[in-house]
Amino acid sequence: MSSQSAYSLANRQYPCGKCPLRPLPVFREFESQELLFVSGFKKGELAVDKGATVLVEGSHSAHLYTILSGWAFRYKLLRDGRRQILNYSMPGDLIGLQGSLMGEMQHSVEALSPMLLCVFERDQLHELYRNYPGLAYDITWMASREERMLDENLLSIGRRSALERTAYLVAFISSRARGAGLNGKRPVQIPITQQHIADTLGLSLVHTNKTIRKLMDRKLIIWRDGGCEVISHEGLTELAGWQGLGEERRPLI
Repeated sequence: MSSQSAYSLANRQYPCGKCPLRPLPVFREFESQELLFVSGFKKGELAVDKGATVLVEGSHSAHLYTILSGWAFRYKLLRDGRRQILNYSMPGDLIGLQGSLMGEMQHSVEALSPMLLCVFERDQLHELYRNYPGLAYDITWMASREERMLDENLLSIGRRSALERTAYLVAFISSRARGAGLNGKRPVQIPITQQHIADTLGLSLVHTNKTIRKLMDRKLIIWRDGGCEVISHEGLTELAGWQGLGEERRPLI
């Protein structure tokens, strides 16, 4: 964790029983014993500034986190500083699991916006797997879902055209944001730059700019100073040849 831009909160603003995410229809309900365990599993909350590094590749962390609010992205760096963004994380997503199970992080995580994280002790994962099979299944589901998303991202980078893959990426992030309840009654504004898109899709910044302009000319998106706003989600998915996430209710740890 970058000490210069992330600040721990001594008190819990949101006890697990009053979690603002839990009432959202996208998340499955906890059984009473599961909720009691997770309430003890949670050790506090952490406020993170935009641009802070939450987890660093190669680091060992005693904690894992659920995003309560805000956006982040996972990435890897080459020796010369070139960056590959792997995926984006939003409220309800669990981050740091890889480091918990494999000993060290294989990627880094950076905050796209101010964030609030629920903090969990990694050592208690053994008790979760031993005594709470429903929660253990939930973590397995989350890992499988991440693999599924990465498969689709790889297909996009490998076979879709620049226009198709950009349309897919924006539609994909928008779908996930809507599922996490980020849009409410208004179009969601995705807090990314064109450099983020270029680093996700393996395109040059110039090519990315030209491709985004084509999406704007088709009136599928609006590009603002704060990021990207989707005008036609259906138009983006049709252009990308993507069927959508097709998710029902999902776990929340």
